[in-house]
Amino acid sequence: MKLGISSYTYTWAVGVPGHLPPDPLTVVDLLDKAASMSIHVLQIADNLPLDRLSDSELNDLAQRAAKLDVDIEVGTRGIARDHLNAYLQLARCLRSPILRVVVDTTEHRPSEDEMIKTLSTIIPELEKAGVCLAIENHDRFPVKVLARIIQRVGSEYVGICLDTVNSFGALEGPEIVVKTLGPWVVNLHVKDFSIHRADHMLGFTIQGQPAGQGRLDVPWLLQEMAACGRDPNAILELWTPPEKTIEETIDKEDAWATASIEYLRQLIPD
Repeated sequence: MKLGISSYTYTWAVGVPGHLPPDPLTVVDLLDKAASMSIHVLQIADNLPLDRLSDSELNDLAQRAAKLDVDIEVGTRGIARDHLNAYLQLARCLRSPILRVVVDTTEHRPSEDEMIKTLSTIIPELEKAGVCLAIENHDRFPVKVLARIIQRVGSEYVGICLDTVNSFGALEGPEIVVKTLGPWVVNLHVKDFSIHRADHMLGFTIQGQPAGQGRLDVPWLLQEMAACGRDPNAILELWTPPEKTIEETIDKEDAWATASIEYLRQLIPD
């Protein structure tokens, strides 16, 4: 297991629609940031689409990553066959062992059967490339459905990217998520959180916290991964609540990332 950062560690600095910073972080900026912190894994997800880079930019990125000793993991959103094929080629170019994917897009929310049909057709390409498709638990599908999809596809080249918070959207907490999906985890998103009752007492708010400062029991999480015989890279993601200005928000996000990495380093020394 290696500790990594993501384009979703520095979401505000990369740029949230409607809240773009004056100088958004680029892929190269993130790569250099990882190297400066002695982090050896960088996951580049759908908020920083790699298919917008030219061939020369991709080659330069691959060479720079190798020079800095940072492994790149490729991520995207959507499972349209042409889209997956394009990102599989990107994964091969950047030597990513996984292709992390969020299934739903704003235009396409495939059914379970459609997912199985699409995923089954791409397995030969995944095997040839030596790339494992890592499906992230992301709100809509309960974890039992995701587990059933993985079992029905029946390939070691299709697994789970386990996020510790996303499944609250499907009314499921970390315990049931880890218990159900643990055997198929090929990538891990460590995202800490807090749950607060609203001041008016009518409801709750779930929001992010720096790793080790919220409700997520990170030592338990890592122990459960080991108990399942899984050794995925652990990628820090943050849900940083915004401040009054984008500049203040980015400073807060950076401080949270630093504090989170310091904490996780005690548990994941690489």
